[in-house]
Amino acid sequence: MLKKFALIGAVTLLLLGVPVMGNAFAAPSDVNAAISSAQTAADTAFMLICAALVLLMTPGLAFFYGGFVRSRNILNTLMMSFVLMAIVGVTWILWGYSLAFAPGNPIIGGLEWLGLNNVGYEVTDYLKGSKPAELLSYAPTIPHQAFMIYQAMFAIITPALISGAIAERMSFTAYSLFVLLWSTFIYAPLAHMVWAKGGLLGLSGGLEALDFAGGTVVHISSGVSALVAAIVLKPRKTYPERLSPPHNVPFILLGAGLLWFGWFGFNAGSALASGALATAAFVATNTGAAAGALTWLILEKVLRGKPTAVGAATGAVAGLVGITPAAGFVTPLAAILIGSITSVACFYAVSFKHKLLVDDALDTFPVHGVGGTVGAILTGIFATTTVNSAGKNGLLYGNPSQVIKQIAAVAIAYVVAAVGTWIILKILAVTVGLRVREEAELQGMDINEHGEEGYNEEFGERINFSNK
Repeated sequence: MLKKFALIGAVTLLLLGVPVMGNAFAAPSDVNAAISSAQTAADTAFMLICAALVLLMTPGLAFFYGGFVRSRNILNTLMMSFVLMAIVGVTWILWGYSLAFAPGNPIIGGLEWLGLNNVGYEVTDYLKGSKPAELLSYAPTIPHQAFMIYQAMFAIITPALISGAIAERMSFTAYSLFVLLWSTFIYAPLAHMVWAKGGLLGLSGGLEALDFAGGTVVHISSGVSALVAAIVLKPRKTYPERLSPPHNVPFILLGAGLLWFGWFGFNAGSALASGALATAAFVATNTGAAAGALTWLILEKVLRGKPTAVGAATGAVAGLVGITPAAGFVTPLAAILIGSITSVACFYAVSFKHKLLVDDALDTFPVHGVGGTVGAILTGIFATTTVNSAGKNGLLYGNPSQVIKQIAAVAIAYVVAAVGTWIILKILAVTVGLRVREEAELQGMDINEHGEEGYNEEFGERINFSNK
């Protein structure tokens, strides 16, 4: 009887084990396909979430800037960020992405991806340069359009940063045309030079400067352009005799918090895959922001007696700007130093700007231009291949030439942004004009440029200051 039961059990196990063993000994190609599919799903989900986080930064920037201006200009300031989601959201699809990332020359991409022609949902092995997505050399697991829409969010927020320098005086029509031209003729070439395959400044066949998430492409370009725009437009009518304090500090803190939150997508997402590198960039981002905020508060307490909420928000943004080019190349301890050093540099740059009497209204150049410059150079000091084997070692790890490469990339970004911005503004000045009327500037941009008010408390229905 026992033998009979044993025989039945053996036959049952054998029958059950056949499919199990069959799966266990499946063809290696099937196993590899399953692993590849799972990796693609994970990386694609990660990148789409990061793209959404980066998009959130633009409304965050709107609140951050909006809190600083006078209440009669709050809507205009918010709109100068919000409208970028509409303008670049369309132009990036039509021509921006192609100019930035399509195969071309070392300075700008070609036209073969206009209207997203041949930019589909396929997962392309960029490492092998497979058609049609000859892109970067380190993104083999996400659909081409996932990379495209992620980069669109960078293209949206970058020109929005410039609005802080020309707040409360540039006409909305001129500003809209400016950002349309700027995103096409300045942002797209810089993005191509740094991030596209074969770009002039990047790791793939170029100068080999390190810019993980946009120190040169985003912050230096927008900061330098902001300075040029502030000079060309000239100061506000009340500057510097009558300067108003921020009208809504809670908005500033809200905006800074949204920027900090969205910046995780900005930096960690630049790994272009979920994994160890994205984790390193995420940790460095939070660490740099924290160090920047803390340093700014200490400076205010020691030098001015009181740490301020505006200072905490500005210091956090400065730390985030500084760590952006370095996020995927440095250790957490280096991130503390980068965030802190950048914060100190931006703190003194803000003070120095006031002495120059340049009306960069919301300190775009002192924070983004100076912060991006400092961060880019410090990347050449602290970068290490132990964090990112695809990068380069910096000065502290035996490669002093990397600092020279970083400075060269910074200089090129300065020239491209400054000259290009000056040309665009001069063209607009002689065509549509740049500034609103003096009366409109003094009465407020909201009612004159948009026919509405943020709080309905300054003019209400008593006066109509419409330009019509």
